[in-house]
Amino acid sequence: MKCPFCGLDNTRVIDSRPADDNSSIRRRRLCDECNKRFTTYERVEILPLTVIKKDQTREPYDRSKILSGIMRACHKRPVSVEKIEETVNQIENELFNLEYKEIESRQIGEIVMEHLKNLEQVAYVRFASVYREFKDVPTFMNELKKMLDSND
Repeated sequence: MKCPFCGLDNTRVIDSRPADDNSSIRRRRLCDECNKRFTTYERVEILPLTVIKKDQTREPYDRSKILSGIMRACHKRPVSVEKIEETVNQIENELFNLEYKEIESRQIGEIVMEHLKNLEQVAYVRFASVYREFKDVPTFMNELKKMLDSND
């Protein structure tokens, strides 16, 4: 591993432990040349996943799209960034455990909504209103009614 400070590859691991999300390893390293310390994260390399969009075009899976969608849904809600990251990790684990090479964006949206329903109800409704493209108030109200009925 190259040192980010001096650029030499004379570094060694001085501490190793699971990261907070338990899906990566956090390593503290020491450069033998300049004696500076830095942290690296090691993650399992995942199989490439292709997302099939509504218009049938295909694009590589991008974690940041799920993260930004959930961040927008949780805007000004009492949900910490750590909780959002944890939720994205859970969603990602679920997606990759399916072991598909291709997945429809619709399926990803449904999985995200399931997780948001458990995370924060207002965020769930916000995400669902955009994802399901509610055209009018009655459609929106039907979704709210379903959510309220499932809480009883």
